[in-house]
Amino acid sequence: MNKVSIRFFDDREVRAIWDDENAQWWFNVIDIVAILNEQNDYTKANNYWRWLKRKLKSENNQLVSATHGFKFVAADGKKRLSDTLNSAGVIELAKRFPNTKAMKFLDWFLYSDTSIDGQSKKKAYTLFESNLINEFEVGTARGLQQIHAYLFGGLYSFAGQIRQKNISKGGFQFAVSHFLGGTLKQIEDMPENTFEEIVNKYVEMNIAHPFMEGNGRSTRIWLDLILKKRLKKCVDWSKISKRNYMNAMVLSPTKSNVLKSFLQNALTNKINDREMYMKGIDYSYYYEEE
Repeated sequence: MNKVSIRFFDDREVRAIWDDENAQWWFNVIDIVAILNEQNDYTKANNYWRWLKRKLKSENNQLVSATHGFKFVAADGKKRLSDTLNSAGVIELAKRFPNTKAMKFLDWFLYSDTSIDGQSKKKAYTLFESNLINEFEVGTARGLQQIHAYLFGGLYSFAGQIRQKNISKGGFQFAVSHFLGGTLKQIEDMPENTFEEIVNKYVEMNIAHPFMEGNGRSTRIWLDLILKKRLKKCVDWSKISKRNYMNAMVLSPTKSNVLKSFLQNALTNKINDREMYMKGIDYSYYYEEE
């Protein structure tokens, strides 16, 4: 029942797991070593850590004794025990790598995220913990408003409110605000019995873009709720890279088959899995980072 979180440094995963007993995060050492050593091969990063660990132990360095073992999902889908360090340990580890990458990593790691996205992400986590997510309407415009209002309540004055202004992004004009009421009613009435129908409905809601900000983060949760209700499936968002997802969404108004292919390949039946949900939120918010 541990809560796993994924943060992203230069598009690289840094996995962490929450320790309820000690009220702190523990960070996957191999993920960090791979970044600090600029190593893309996980096996090589693991071997380097084993070598460094032996070296530190011979020096009676306390960093080794500060590691704790937690299980993370490996590339083969199985959970395997991995060394982790708390925040203080991560800082000490980074100091063992006197390079510019380590300095940049520390600047990122020590940054306290009090931004709107940071606070909203925490609220997205609690949607699962509180079970409130199961109280929202599914597949309706009102259900999407409920999600948006929860994620951004107290952060945006317009949380949960349909926009009254026209907006565009990258030269693409979203649905005209004056007709949004009718547009949302039409989308709401779209069928959602098959995977194709559900994704078509998701694409149309993205084109509508009913809020001034926070559309993607809210609508991905909305999509998963429809998939869960109708197909007993949800999306494992970690299987879709940021680049692939963003490119597919740009194409989706005229060529939705690309998006459908990515989503189809990422479907899972772990609809009530806590780790799957948390991981999905991490990726969803990562997609929105500039």
